[in-house]
Amino acid sequence: MMTFRRGTRLGVDVGKARVGVARCDPDGMLAVPIETVPRSDVAAKRVAELADEYSAFEILVGLPISLAGGETASTADARAFAAEIAALADLPIRLVDERLSTVTAHAALRQSGRSQKSSRRIVDQVAAVVLLQQAIDVEKSTGNPAGQLLSPTQEPA
Repeated sequence: MMTFRRGTRLGVDVGKARVGVARCDPDGMLAVPIETVPRSDVAAKRVAELADEYSAFEILVGLPISLAGGETASTADARAFAAEIAALADLPIRLVDERLSTVTAHAALRQSGRSQKSSRRIVDQVAAVVLLQQAIDVEKSTGNPAGQLLSPTQEPA
């Protein structure tokens, strides 16, 4: 039988203007949006505070890999943001491939009848839900945590 590590996790979708944050229940049944954090010098601190507030045991940060599988400027930005969180939160940080999570989030919001403009404030949270739910599903189906553990020696850029 596959094992699933019980506990609350945070999912983080890093954008240039906003950071979407989602969480799951301890059994990993459902990922839900919790906050859109404006991207600023204190954004990583807010994510660390949310991890503490929700008693998360790990934080999953979406890593935007190109469709071809390569790294981009956004990938480097997400890695740097993850390292900032790691410096503030004494928790494991996992980098999770989030290809198409924002596209999936926009599609879900469109299907629910929301325009792109009316979705702007919440699309980052929905993308965080999508990446977190995908990571939970991977762990439940394989017994292995999704993504790769951020090296504790990696320094923020």
